[in-house]
Amino acid sequence: MKRAALLLVVLIIITGCNKVEKIHSGAVVIDTHTDTPMLMVNKGLNLSQRHEPPGSCVDFPRLKEGGVDAIFFALFTGQKERVSENYDAVYNLAHQMIDSTRVNVSRNSDMVGLATSSSAIEEISKQGKTAICLGMENGFPIAKDLRRVDVFYNLGVRYITLCHSSNNDICDSSTDPVRPEHNGVSEFGKAVIARMNQLGMIIDVSHISDDAFYDVIELSKAPVIASHSSVRSICDHPRNMSDEMIKQLAENGGVIQICILGNYISDADTTSMNYIKKEELRLKYNNWQYKNEEERKAAWAEYDAINREYPPVLPTVADAVDHIDYVVELVGVDYVGIGSDFDGGGGLANCRDVSEFPEITRELVKRGYTSEEIEKIWGGNFLRVYKAVEAIAVKTN
Repeated sequence: MKRAALLLVVLIIITGCNKVEKIHSGAVVIDTHTDTPMLMVNKGLNLSQRHEPPGSCVDFPRLKEGGVDAIFFALFTGQKERVSENYDAVYNLAHQMIDSTRVNVSRNSDMVGLATSSSAIEEISKQGKTAICLGMENGFPIAKDLRRVDVFYNLGVRYITLCHSSNNDICDSSTDPVRPEHNGVSEFGKAVIARMNQLGMIIDVSHISDDAFYDVIELSKAPVIASHSSVRSICDHPRNMSDEMIKQLAENGGVIQICILGNYISDADTTSMNYIKKEELRLKYNNWQYKNEEERKAAWAEYDAINREYPPVLPTVADAVDHIDYVVELVGVDYVGIGSDFDGGGGLANCRDVSEFPEITRELVKRGYTSEEIEKIWGGNFLRVYKAVEAIAVKTN
């Protein structure tokens, strides 16, 4: 009897694992935000080789292991003083990250392909490869030159996170340490939004202020995304979205991609050495506003050292799926997805890199989500928005 009971338990476990694997492999799994390009520039990261966190969370072998069909590499540039030399520096840095991505993709065409449309994502996925897509985190490299939106679009960038942790020329940030500058979106920002709509470039509202968000909803002719944001009602951080913002995003036809960075999933433990040391580092580097390239590289080296010496106590996949549950209950399953923020601080105790994405599917199955609902969460909802943005651009032109 004991042997029979044990065999039954084993059979149940195997059946459950097979179900998760089948659902995960059947979905178009899309991660809409990782900061991997800066590791290629700062550390010479070779994406053809398998790495381990905290060194990196993304590489081509682990994308395959995690069943990832498409991933957005964000061209992250921190905010600096808005003077000509800084505009030029971040513009050049964005180009460096694009070039590094293209080189890594071209050298590994058996595993990945560069995608610049929703149809390309689907086609590359059908070939059993991962589609590598480009986004831009922070519109700072646009400077005050609207022509640069076209430049980056022509280089394959398909979304722009309008700002980062400080105000820029486009809009106000949700976390600027001083004060609102534009009370939302600037006049130049309005022109940027209009041009993005015309080109078929997705507008990303993560990081922007509440006022800027409502301006975008009013101004944009196309649905918008939050590429890596979570729920403010669960974790009270200004980077997260309020219930009203999520409702407006859904009415707009957009999608909130839940960010699995610990501080946006649950309230930070401000007494931990990891938190204390990172706060000291943030102040040391003027809220991540670097004086030069050497200082930026030094800051990230120190950041990695903190994680090694004082490993953070991370939330779990279950904590992250609580945010998905909340959005589903608030506005429905059609308006939520996942943007990991891997290589930019993202990661959970039991989902530390892209190879462990099936753990999220496992939790969704455990909570009773159907295969169709999971397919929407993993990529279907985002693809719907992407196609809508492309369609509106065609009509505009």
